[in-house]
Amino acid sequence: MAPVVTALRKLGSLRVQVVVTGQHLELLAQGLDVFGIVPDVDLGIMRAGQDLTSITTAILAGMRTLFAASRPNLLLVHGDTTTSLAAALAAFYADVAVAHVEAGLRTGNRKAPWPEEMNRVLTARLACLHFAPTATARDNLLAEGVAPATIEVTGNTIVDSLMFMRARIEADLPLQSRLGERYSFLSHQRRLVLLTAHRRESLGAGLENICDAARRLAAWGDVDILYPVHPNPRVREPVHRLLAGVPGVHLVEPLDYLELVYVMSRSFFVMTDSGGMQEEAPSLGKPVLVLREATERPEAIEAGTACLVGTDAQRIVEAARRLLDDPAAHAAMAQATNPFGDGRASERIATQVNEWLQS
Repeated sequence: MAPVVTALRKLGSLRVQVVVTGQHLELLAQGLDVFGIVPDVDLGIMRAGQDLTSITTAILAGMRTLFAASRPNLLLVHGDTTTSLAAALAAFYADVAVAHVEAGLRTGNRKAPWPEEMNRVLTARLACLHFAPTATARDNLLAEGVAPATIEVTGNTIVDSLMFMRARIEADLPLQSRLGERYSFLSHQRRLVLLTAHRRESLGAGLENICDAARRLAAWGDVDILYPVHPNPRVREPVHRLLAGVPGVHLVEPLDYLELVYVMSRSFFVMTDSGGMQEEAPSLGKPVLVLREATERPEAIEAGTACLVGTDAQRIVEAARRLLDDPAAHAAMAQATNPFGDGRASERIATQVNEWLQS
């Protein structure tokens, strides 16, 4: 959402208010700092041991108070988080219009990913404007009965963020030097594999299988695996138990976005269960192995920039070794066209929002 905030503020005719929920405070602070965004409102909902019901009710209550104090003309929510659904529902209760950024992504399976698939499906029923990143996402919305006039295909804003950050790194030699020193433990003589895994449906056996695959790949010889570990205790415990001290595996704290773009740029390929990285890595020419059984981004699979490998350790290892051992296989994925946009999605969204408000 950061480039959307920037694009809306550049118009000069709108008062833009940024609201955050306060979940995962360290990750949130990193994201805000790197884009220079200061939130206007922090709902501060984070509580120890909270579940999805607690998160949802806290956001509903917080947004009710916000809407009572300052009634906006439009609420923008992003993607498929519980925050997006709860905020959109609160807006509906307050009779505030909702626009959905990154609308229309679907797997068709309400439990994969869970709870994200139902979050985005329900958010679509609450929204009056739908900013779909691709034609496939638009078609998903049309199939659900969303009015064509309310849908705009914009590209994905995460590509905008990536291009902004890459340009910042390339233009700043001292920054490049600092990042190089920060990650000096990564050898340029070894191929870097960036690994992220933290989704709820992967917790348990799936995550342990991913760790098993990482341990086996690290023994391949000239491979370094960098794994920024999510703060969720259900992720950290098995990851550190199974991978701490394994030669060639580097467990680090979550990266800010600047660092993420830097290490992604250095990587040979990416293994992830993240949604966003399926869109980011292809923009940098990096093949993606998707550590999930289903993806709401089939465009990446169809374009050849990503391969769906699930959480079976043997499948992961076989797909990774193919990229490591077969230059043609790696080149085919690295050179495939990224289907997720040209870096101008935020401009299109800001234009559409402004026109909608004017009308």
